[in-house]
Amino acid sequence: MSTGYPFKLAAWGIALTLVALPILGVLNGWFAGDRWPVTRLDVSARFDHVSAEQIRAAAQPLLGKGFFALDLDDVRAAVAKLPWVERAEVRKRWPDTVELTVYEQQPFARWGEDRLVNRRGQLFSVAGAEGLQGLPRLSGPDDRLDDVLRFHAECQREFTGSGLAVDAVALSPRGGWRLELASGTVVELGRDDAQRRLKRFLDVWPRLSGTHANAPAYIDLRYENGFAMRWPEPAPATNPALIQPASPPQVAVLRNPAQHA
Repeated sequence: MSTGYPFKLAAWGIALTLVALPILGVLNGWFAGDRWPVTRLDVSARFDHVSAEQIRAAAQPLLGKGFFALDLDDVRAAVAKLPWVERAEVRKRWPDTVELTVYEQQPFARWGEDRLVNRRGQLFSVAGAEGLQGLPRLSGPDDRLDDVLRFHAECQREFTGSGLAVDAVALSPRGGWRLELASGTVVELGRDDAQRRLKRFLDVWPRLSGTHANAPAYIDLRYENGFAMRWPEPAPATNPALIQPASPPQVAVLRNPAQHA
């Protein structure tokens, strides 16, 4: 082997380093970032709950490294931390633009006291969640979220055409189901065969709904072969002579009242 070979190899190594070093420096933002700056940030979002100003404030501190050195994952993570942001998509457009597409959380229901469920069935937290109106109220153990969502959907289907509407679904830690209707009626379904018991009640409901002017205050479906109802007390008359005896507080519709689930 020629004695000059090691020297040539070293020379080639030095030459390659001198060529690669500037490229690495630019790509890593070590220098020359001001020669290819990011001068434009295009933001696309719905802006129902998060503003363009919030998004720009989260992304702007990361843009100073220059177009090549900018880490898109860092920008994506910074924007995704904003309240109401579900996810963000980021890409570069030559020569100086970063494009941001932001997808906001779309709340489907309230979960417990202070959290929300989005339309993908995921839990998230934002300030002021307890003040949102018009959302179903759901609750239960976090690991049973899918079960609660599924049962809520089943209840919505079962109540169609009944004149009743489900406002809240709750699953207790012991597995018992409870509904609250838009009328304020509380419906206890228990742990077993909840859907079957609900359907049994709704089959009978058209014959019962015309017997009282108001919706029932309480419905207990936790019977094996029937259910019990309690209607609200009538408002007291202003003329004592017109006061009528109070109706029985509870009406049972049972085929086998001895059996109770």
